[in-house]
Amino acid sequence: MSPDFRSDPMESPEGKGIARRAWEQYAAFVNKNITPAIAPFVKPAVAPVARQMIEDMVGFWVMWHLYGGFEGLEHFGMHPSTIWRKVSRFRQITGVHPDEFQMPGVTIDPAEYWSAPGTKVGQPPHS
Repeated sequence: MSPDFRSDPMESPEGKGIARRAWEQYAAFVNKNITPAIAPFVKPAVAPVARQMIEDMVGFWVMWHLYGGFEGLEHFGMHPSTIWRKVSRFRQITGVHPDEFQMPGVTIDPAEYWSAPGTKVGQPPHS
């Protein structure tokens, strides 16, 4: 039978922290020396993708609130896995759930949206 090391004390969950310190040194070197050198070449290629992602996330956030969250978007026609994926991406980008996110200077009034004249896509969320 192999020994049981679970009760042996450790300095931390990182053990002695050897791997963590090595990673931090590597990351500090890259951030100081490599990133500034390649940023001018990478940024033009990444910027369009970043703009598209921000556009998608802002649109998703607005729809989340206009259509009443998960169930409303599902009723609108979004597949549940798509909604989960977008919520996850939104949280990765903003750090919070779309239900809790507030965009300074932007107010969403679903009641006004749904009562305003004009063609809407989908149905208002269930009351």
